[in-house]
Amino acid sequence: MGIFNKIKKMLKNNAVNEDEEEVKDTELTEVFDKDIGEDESDVENEEDEFDDDDDEEEDESSDDDDEEEDESDEDDDGEVDEPDEDDGEEEDESDEDDGEEEDESDEDDDEEEDESDEDDDEEEDESDEDDDGEVDESDEDEVTEEEKEDFKKSIKVYEKGLTKARHGFVSKLVNLTSKYNKITEDYFEELEEILIMADIGVNTVMDFMDRLRDRVKKEGVSDPSELKEMIVDELFIIYVDDEVLSNKINYNEDGPTVILFIGVNGVGKTTTIGKIANKLKDEGKKVLLVGADTFRAGAVNQLKEWSKKVDVGFFGKEESDPASVVYDGIEKAKEENYDVVLVDTAGRLQNKVNLMKELEKMNKVIDGLIEGGATETLLVVDATTGQNGISQAKSFKEITNITGIVLTKLDGTAKGGIVLAIKESVGIPVKYIGLGETKDDLQVFDIEKYIYGLFKDMM
Repeated sequence: MGIFNKIKKMLKNNAVNEDEEEVKDTELTEVFDKDIGEDESDVENEEDEFDDDDDEEEDESSDDDDEEEDESDEDDDGEVDEPDEDDGEEEDESDEDDGEEEDESDEDDDEEEDESDEDDDEEEDESDEDDDGEVDESDEDEVTEEEKEDFKKSIKVYEKGLTKARHGFVSKLVNLTSKYNKITEDYFEELEEILIMADIGVNTVMDFMDRLRDRVKKEGVSDPSELKEMIVDELFIIYVDDEVLSNKINYNEDGPTVILFIGVNGVGKTTTIGKIANKLKDEGKKVLLVGADTFRAGAVNQLKEWSKKVDVGFFGKEESDPASVVYDGIEKAKEENYDVVLVDTAGRLQNKVNLMKELEKMNKVIDGLIEGGATETLLVVDATTGQNGISQAKSFKEITNITGIVLTKLDGTAKGGIVLAIKESVGIPVKYIGLGETKDDLQVFDIEKYIYGLFKDMM
């Protein structure tokens, strides 16, 4: 199933899952009640048949006794009393025997019914235990209500944050489809231009167009309207590129997890650190912010204000050596048992040599204090800078090891293709995207939600 149809189905299933579960519960209850009713009816019918047989036997016995009494009366009036007494005794004995037999039969039936009920109860208990076990296992696989709500909330953030890009980029694709009744070379050329203008990147677009042309030829597609799903699927495939992509933070099991944030000034590093700190705190992590950007005026105080805003720890010194600040900050984190340390660094890309030396020094300090060193180095890029942002990513990759990218201000661009271009250009996955000003608008990057938010109007 292509990503286009997968996301549509995923959203639809989330909307109907609750109703389907209620229907299934009702149907199971009706079936169970029906089975119980049939079992009770069968027991009542068996008891009625047994009582009818006893009544018939008693009636036949009474008729025979009446006939014997009449014959005895006709033969000898004097001998009537003796047979009557004998008959009475026999009838009493017969009645007593019948009563005893009926009592014994009733007791046997009661015992059999009790044993049957106990067996049924045991079977029902075993069935309930099995059912409970099955439900528990299925519950583990099923999505919880909280997860459904989080998914819907996240989807809305993506939809809202990508509104500008959707209207600017996708509306052109929709208009292109309406313009042509048949797929021609002119159609492909206009599509190529639209994708390049969306900041997807020339190399990425060339690769995409080659794949699309081959698929159109192979599948014999001629109607432009049939290309909508193809375009979405191929863009998704280009991003994934047969790789197992992780958008999760790697945590250090042997000590505080140290995450370095790098990027040029003005891309939103400090704000991003504050928002990520808030997310980690909500996940139950004890977070410390370390202000190691000692060159930019006001950077340390700005990070300190964020620490107060989201209620997490802070350490920083102005006009100090960045590596020494990192050293003291990590020592504080170890002594006070912090889970995560987020380090803000300077972004003086205009002097690559000094920046590279500074990052090397900080990493050396971290390696000496934490086994395994910094677990993540996240590059923060302003999405509105387009191809300039991609150039920044390439430059930073040359001087340090980058594990993930944070794309900020994605809600402020009408292009939106930089997500695909930056992954193709530097081969580094996007881990977070900024889709607005509030704390909740910084989202863990999800390619499926991104594709949906961007191409929603085409679905």
